[in-house]
Amino acid sequence: MKIYILVACDHLEEEQESHLKKALPDLRKALEHYAEDSKAFNVKLINHCDSEFCEDWQLGIAQTVKNSKQLAFPINLFNELAKQFKIDCEIGFIRKEGREAVSYFGSVEGKGDADMIAQYLNL
Repeated sequence: MKIYILVACDHLEEEQESHLKKALPDLRKALEHYAEDSKAFNVKLINHCDSEFCEDWQLGIAQTVKNSKQLAFPINLFNELAKQFKIDCEIGFIRKEGREAVSYFGSVEGKGDADMIAQYLNL
């Protein structure tokens, strides 16, 4: 199954948006590093942040997972990013029709739980 995890960039309050814009270089660097180190797991960086409006941004990863255990590392990574940069995240699956969100987690939404998200993804 192909999943994605994105930094939540839409419906942000002004303070959250300002903080996200400041954190963008560090977030990109962390996700680029993860994608580079995880090529064996078919991890792809999603980096569409060229608009001046955060709500148009898409920043995160796409990854193939075969079982729930493979969710633990990326969810823990995004939990750490959420804690460090005060962001929220969206996770879901990718189909031919596009992306479908199954859960949100992070600074405001609360820590993501890999086992629970695996159930939402039917893994």
